Amino acid sequence: MIGLKEILEAKQEIQDVIHETPILHSTQLSEICGNNMYFKAEHLQKTGSFKIRGATNKVKKAVKGKARFITTASSGNHGQAVAYIANQLRVPATIVVPEDVRESKLKAINAYGGTVAKHGLTSEERLIKAEEVAEQNHGVFIPPYNDALVMAGQGTVGLEILAQLSETDVVVVPIGGGGLISGVLTAIKQSKPNVKVIGVEPETANDTYLSLKNGELTEIPVSTTIADGLRAIKPGYLTFPVVQRYIDDIVLVSDDDIKEAQLLVLERMKQLIEPSSATTVAAAMHGKLHVKDKNVVCVLTGGNMDVR
Repeated sequence: MIGLKEILEAKQEIQDVIHETPILHSTQLSEICGNNMYFKAEHLQKTGSFKIRGATNKVKKAVKGKARFITTASSGNHGQAVAYIANQLRVPATIVVPEDVRESKLKAINAYGGTVAKHGLTSEERLIKAEEVAEQNHGVFIPPYNDALVMAGQGTVGLEILAQLSETDVVVVPIGGGGLISGVLTAIKQSKPNVKVIGVEPETANDTYLSLKNGELTEIPVSTTIADGLRAIKPGYLTFPVVQRYIDDIVLVSDDDIKEAQLLVLERMKQLIEPSSATTVAAAMHGKLHVKDKNVVCVLTGGNMDVR
C-alpha cells in the first residue's frame, strides 16, 4: 500500500505541472442537498481532469529511468494526460483507445501530441495491447490506475481538499478502477481519519461495490453507463485493498440521477462537467450520503465531454 509519505513526494514531483484547482461552493445546491456543498474543481485541471496528477508522477519517474517511449490504455482522460506530459518531456507516446472512442477525446489526445491506436472495446483488451506495444518498442507502460505512483499522484487531490477546507466533514469520490479513491483515502485517512470518505459508482458499473460486499475482487460485465470514465469491470489489485481498509461507504446512482445532476450543475453553477464527475453530485442530491448539515466536498473529476 502507498502511504502519506509517497503522496507528499508526489506533490513535490508534480507541482510544476498541475494546477491547484479551486474548491467551489453553491448555496442553491446546498439547499437542495441539505448540506454545505463544496466542489473540488478538477474539471478545471490541466488536460481537463485529475488524471494529469498520477500520469505526471509516473511518467516523470519513467523518464528519469531513461524511458524513451511511453504507452498507455485509456478511454480518454488518462490518455490525454499521458500524451500531454510525455510531450512536455519530449518522449513519444502511443495511447491505445477503444474502437468506439468519442471523437472529442481522440482529437484531444492528438492535440496533446499523442499517437492514437484503436483496439477492442473493453479496458482489459486495451491494457493488454498497450503493454504489447510498450514491449515491442522497449518502452514503459503507464497504468491508468493500478500503480503506486499513479495512486500517489491522484492522492494529492485529498491533500489539497484538507488544506483548502479544514472544516471538511465528508469527501465524495467517483470510483472507476480505484486510482483516485485509493489515493484520496490514503491522504485523508492518514491525515484526518475522522473525515468520512464515500465512494460513488453507477448502478451498472458497480464492480467495487460488489467486490467490497463479497470481500474479494469481483468482475462484472462491460457496462454501458453514461459515466464512461467509470466503466471498469473490476477494481485494481493494488487499489482495492486500500478501499477495503479505509472506505466509509460506497453508494450507487442511476444514469438518470447522473444526467439530472450534470444538468443542475450546468444550470445553477455554470460549470460543464462530464457524467463521471456528476455521480458525486447525484449521490448528494438523492440522499445517498446519509448525512445532514455537514461540510461535504464532491470531487468533480473532469470536464471532457463532447457537447454535441
